[in-house]
Amino acid sequence: MIILITGASHTGKTALAQRLLEKYKYPYLSIDHLKMGLIRSDNTDLTPLSNDNELTEYLWPIVREMIKTAIENKQNLIVEGCYIPFDWEKDFHKEYLPSIKFYCLVMSENYIRSKFDNIKLFANVIENRLNDSDFTMEKAITENKKISELAKKYQVNCIIIDDNYEINI
Repeated sequence: MIILITGASHTGKTALAQRLLEKYKYPYLSIDHLKMGLIRSDNTDLTPLSNDNELTEYLWPIVREMIKTAIENKQNLIVEGCYIPFDWEKDFHKEYLPSIKFYCLVMSENYIRSKFDNIKLFANVIENRLNDSDFTMEKAITENKKISELAKKYQVNCIIIDDNYEINI
């Protein structure tokens, strides 16, 4: 089984992947780790500040082929990150699709407004964010609205975080 987890920044993608790893013993790939490995090794001219579309165009073909390899080898894998395109299904032949589950995490505006201090507090629960000063409430609201609209457009599994932060897959 391949589990894809996407969503806006700070929605808990990495924390969810870690919980699934602990529960099911499935390994997970952080696309952010892949991104930073490629950037730090000078295998790309992209930077951590490159726009998300450029990063997705560069990273997704690599991740996509890793997913295919895992399926062909009957291996489980959790892939998490914001660089998974919402039209990901078009990149797989139909025989691969039953092995892939896609989840999109979205925080409601109400949740962000009422829990923003907690969102910031838990930002480093799994990974260390070196500089998080540009993450504002308004940015969080804007990014989550954008992700929500894409999820509706592509009719994907969307987990709305509105009241309490409880996610069960």
